[in-house]
Amino acid sequence: MNKVILMGRLTRDPEVRYTQSGKVVCQFTLAVDRFTTNQEGQREADFITIVVWGRIGELCGNSLTKGQRALVEGRLQIRSYEAKDGSGKRWVTEVIANTVQFIDRKPTGSSNQEQDSSKGEMESFGSPVAFDEEIPF
Repeated sequence: MNKVILMGRLTRDPEVRYTQSGKVVCQFTLAVDRFTTNQEGQREADFITIVVWGRIGELCGNSLTKGQRALVEGRLQIRSYEAKDGSGKRWVTEVIANTVQFIDRKPTGSSNQEQDSSKGEMESFGSPVAFDEEIPF
């Protein structure tokens, strides 16, 4: 079975292209934190290329931006190609996504006051707890 589930942050805005046959393909890099820390006590990350086809790819291109968190489910693919300069075969490892869930909301570009006034009744209670923090009860 070949199944990959990753959660991380986009390192840059997604790139959307169209194939010659008109199919949509979206590509972005996800920075995924490792469970372990290095010798300095800092967390390291792996930078994984994600490829999304079709309508989901189009939605990713329109909805995701650099720094947002995303949850990706898909399969690992390793492919090769000949380098254009004739220097030999190159290998590419990437995740072909089946589903992408947007964890963070896309920034609206408006001020914090405008965002606070547009919150729903239930969203105005309490302060948000960061994902990595422990819930205080």
